[in-house]
Amino acid sequence: MTLSIIAKYAKLIKKIAVAHPAAAFQLLRLGLLYERTRVKRLPPEKIPDAYKYLNVMALDSVRGAMRHPEKAVCVNLFAPVEILQCFGLTPLSVECFSAFMSAFLIEDYFIGYAEKTGMSDTLCSYHKNFAGILESGVFPKPKMALTTTIACDCNVNTFRYLEKKLGVPSYVIDVPYEDTPENRGYLVEQLKELIAYLEKETGKTFREEDLKGYLERENQSLAYQKEYMELQARKYYPSSMTLQLFKLFASHLLPGAPEVLEYYRLLAEDIKKYPDRDMTKIFWVHVLPFYQKSLKKWFDFNPDYQIVGMDFDLDFSDFLDVENPLDALAGKMIRSIYNGPFENKIERIKEALDWLDPDAVIHFCHWGCKQSAGGVMELKKALQEMDMPMLILDGDGLDKRMTPDGQIKTRTEAFLELLQSRRGGDR
Repeated sequence: MTLSIIAKYAKLIKKIAVAHPAAAFQLLRLGLLYERTRVKRLPPEKIPDAYKYLNVMALDSVRGAMRHPEKAVCVNLFAPVEILQCFGLTPLSVECFSAFMSAFLIEDYFIGYAEKTGMSDTLCSYHKNFAGILESGVFPKPKMALTTTIACDCNVNTFRYLEKKLGVPSYVIDVPYEDTPENRGYLVEQLKELIAYLEKETGKTFREEDLKGYLERENQSLAYQKEYMELQARKYYPSSMTLQLFKLFASHLLPGAPEVLEYYRLLAEDIKKYPDRDMTKIFWVHVLPFYQKSLKKWFDFNPDYQIVGMDFDLDFSDFLDVENPLDALAGKMIRSIYNGPFENKIERIKEALDWLDPDAVIHFCHWGCKQSAGGVMELKKALQEMDMPMLILDGDGLDKRMTPDGQIKTRTEAFLELLQSRRGGDR
């Protein structure tokens, strides 16, 4: 859709949302169907084949949850979604779904709705948007919510809030900080309890072989991803901030799914067709404000600047023990760079930088996120010791009203000029 059409579409949804929530929901479904049809049949030529596939896969994931809300499970990015897939349930990420609402230009309406019903204006906008769309009735009540204690303290509170107000069953997994045999055992017991709960709720019997199949495909996907990342360190592979965000569907919402394995296979093969190029490479930390105009100019299909990695997409990069699937999932959660002391995150980011060899790091401090604001200076200090330039940007990854374009443009432009000077060339 063009921006003018999206704006008219958003205005109509906002107009009917309260009085006719079911109709607003159908409009959202229609919009996603239109977008899916457009990117499937008429994808822009500049988008690589693997990203065309990813684009459709991400849209299908959200559309699947909207077609069958009774099978949708609201999750945070760190939930053990492989288990949900074994039961035929569709993970619906609070963060990713809210980003879709921002793309539809309606996030401000649902954020405002949530605030009017009592949610704090300092709470994370992703969670306010998600709560607002459920409380308004525009999105039908999902089957349940599954979250972990990793990274974000909003997750548990938001899901418990929705359980209390709307009756959405909430299941919380408590993830210990340290990777010890005792802690893994504690987490495995929680996963067994989750499986028993899902067996009761769905009437389906859990098959360990199904889970092993997801983990095996996840390992195969990781092998392809590593092959791709090795090549991306020197090749220009056209991308955009939105497509970088869509990577989270593959790495966090549908890991181990057959279509995700195919995406990673395509990615590893497709990048071989692209040329080596001398360019400014950026490693991104925290959320991507994909809507931000100035950043889009630099990082959407620009052969001079490329985001070569982001911490969310690479928060766990170890192969999983397929023969011990529950222990493997426990280790995956405990060893996420977003779990435990902030020093863990710093060390894993430094490992990624050694691997990808970027020219600089950009850290986006998302308004309402204590985690991103609280540790940013520790990361900056560590990167200074590596002589790695780092730009800190402040704003909101979702709510366009909270991100000043002028300030971001000025600071980013000056930073990129500094990088050009360090590299001894002009763009």
